[in-house]
This record gives sequence, structure tokens and C-alpha cells, in this order.
Amino acid sequence: MPVKQTLEKRIQYRIKRSKDAVFMLSDFEDLSDKDQIGRALRKLEAKNIIIKVGQGVYARAKISKATQKPIPEKDIRSIAVDVLKKCGVKIIESEFEKNYNSGISTQVPTGRVIGINKRVSRKIGFNGNYIKYAKVSG
Repeated sequence: MPVKQTLEKRIQYRIKRSKDAVFMLSDFEDLSDKDQIGRALRKLEAKNIIIKVGQGVYARAKISKATQKPIPEKDIRSIAVDVLKKCGVKIIESEFEKNYNSGISTQVPTGRVIGINKRVSRKIGFNGNYIKYAKVSG
């Protein structure tokens, strides 16, 4: 008789095997209902397997060599871009990036401002560093 795996183990296996480093609650909806998935994700967060970077948004974690605390595997901009793509938002070069790339400005963009094509209210960040959105026409 096969051993039945817990929801937490099934989610952990899916996270470990995935090529993505960013996960949304909706990625696991085929396994169970939202409440149980949320509980399982909180347990995995306590075990430092994932980190919450937004409401219903998690990133695969690694342990920082400097602080010995969990940090996301990817940088916060890459995480935000992945989440926005999953939500169907088109990423457009922001005004800061356009100015820098065309030589108008010598100030290097921080990467914390992402140009988008429609309104987004999703707050994405980690450790006090949050992404800002700039609506760009085009």
C-alpha cells in the first residue's frame, strides 16, 4: 500500500523540483483548498524553504553567508518581474532606464522601479525593500 504524502511534503517537492524560483498561492490550487495550502506554505516558511515576498507570493530561499538568515534565491527585481508576468502584466522600460540607455542621464537606475502597462496594486518586497511601479505608455 503506497504511503500518502502530506500536503506540505507535496508542495515542498513541487517547489524543489520547479525551475521557477517564485511561487504564487494559485500554483498549488490543484492540490487542495486555499486555507490548507496557506497553512502548508507557512510551515515551509518556518523551515526556511521559502520566503514570503508579497500577499500570496513566495520565493525559494537560501541561507545568507553573511547573516545566516534566509534570503530569496533571486534578487527582488527578478522576483517582481516573474510575479508580474504570471499576473499577465507587460513589463516596459521605465523612464529612468530609457534615459540611462539613451545617454541622456548618467545615473544608473536602481532596478527598484519597474515600468508597466496597467495598474498594479501588488506589493512585492523583502526586508524593507519594495518594488515601485511606473505606468509607462507604450
